[in-house]
Amino acid sequence: MAKQSSAQLFRCYVWLADTIYTAGHITRAEINRKWAQNYSLNELHENAIPERTFHNWIWAIQDLFQINIECSRKLGGAYYIEDAEDLERGGVRQWLINTFAVNNLINESHHLKHQILFEKIPSGQRFLTPIIEAMRDKVQLKMTYHGYHKDHSSTFMVKPYCVKVYRQRWYMLAQSEKPDMIIYALDRIENLETTELSYKLPVDFNPEDYFHSIVGVSDANKRPKFVTIRVNSWQANYFRSLPLHSSQEETERTDEYSIFKYYLVPNYEFKQELRAHGSAVQVLEPKKLADEMKKESEDIANLYN
Repeated sequence: MAKQSSAQLFRCYVWLADTIYTAGHITRAEINRKWAQNYSLNELHENAIPERTFHNWIWAIQDLFQINIECSRKLGGAYYIEDAEDLERGGVRQWLINTFAVNNLINESHHLKHQILFEKIPSGQRFLTPIIEAMRDKVQLKMTYHGYHKDHSSTFMVKPYCVKVYRQRWYMLAQSEKPDMIIYALDRIENLETTELSYKLPVDFNPEDYFHSIVGVSDANKRPKFVTIRVNSWQANYFRSLPLHSSQEETERTDEYSIFKYYLVPNYEFKQELRAHGSAVQVLEPKKLADEMKKESEDIANLYN
């Protein structure tokens, strides 16, 4: 097997994990048959994944995704994912696998590309692999970054703590020379170099806890508040099927409207979500947020007067 780039290897790991997960139990012969048919990843048209390469991928999947792949003698040497129910509960591992697996499938099915439409993700996705590898190896990155509101780019060291995707954009939460953790948009990264400088992840840091009280990526360090909104009965169906936040609770439901309550930071992204529903949504509490939404609505109306 020819030497592959980090990005190609990452796709191979996801392909193998998804192949085993989807099958439930699958033999090496069946895996090799699927590999032989994968013209997107299997550029050399090999009939089988080399033995050493196969086991290297298994170890890498365990290291990167914390997914243990086992071999069952009782099932004729079939491979399976241990504790597969963890993936079924959702989370970043399933999201990554689903996202890259679909991408691999589309690349294999060239004749279907025009029938499957996706929203474009900015080019920052190319930095995802080295960032994940840096988090795995606990090494710092030398990054050249051009912020949205900066006149020029700057280069500095960062310690990557976690990555998050929001509205088709990848973000990295990292510690730089500043005391506070900062969110960086991957599509604003101009260059990224892996260094040999190690770092330690704070023992009390939990990515899910860090972002728990917000929608999106901003103001995660602020204190959450109780927010109450009124949504007309027709639009309320969308809130029920896709809650704006994990704290969402429907406390009242009538033929005309529903009342939803949240406990979160009313940051920029949350207000954007509310504005997207127009006059179908009204903020009731807190008063400060209601006044802000009213003022912004008036400013928008004035643009058209």
